[in-house]
Amino acid sequence: MVQLDSGAVAEGRITRVTDFGAFIQFENGETGLVHMSQIAHSFVRNIHDHVREGDTVEVKVLGRDERGRLDLSIKELLEEPEEIPRPRAIGRQSPQFEAKLRSFMRDAKERTTGGGGKKPATKRKK
Repeated sequence: MVQLDSGAVAEGRITRVTDFGAFIQFENGETGLVHMSQIAHSFVRNIHDHVREGDTVEVKVLGRDERGRLDLSIKELLEEPEEIPRPRAIGRQSPQFEAKLRSFMRDAKERTTGGGGKKPATKRKK
């Protein structure tokens, strides 16, 4: 039986999958959590695309939290890709859009500043 100490690698069965991670049970009966950020090197939008209840997985023990619960990782055992995929950059907008945006921003500034700056303060008479 594998000691479930920090750094240990063990095989367990996924007993429950939630929106935030997967619970893994080991042969000794102990259970730990693989948070969705520890599933894969790429962004995990839907955990169900990566793991399913009943799957047997190999995990690395990252440690235990303050309550003694196991913190696990699948990602730590996967080969890291040479370059992690980055989100697509938004292309430059059309010149017409840029001109409209500049005009809108200029008009908004004029409306909020009163057309050309602050108005002089006036004294109230009592």
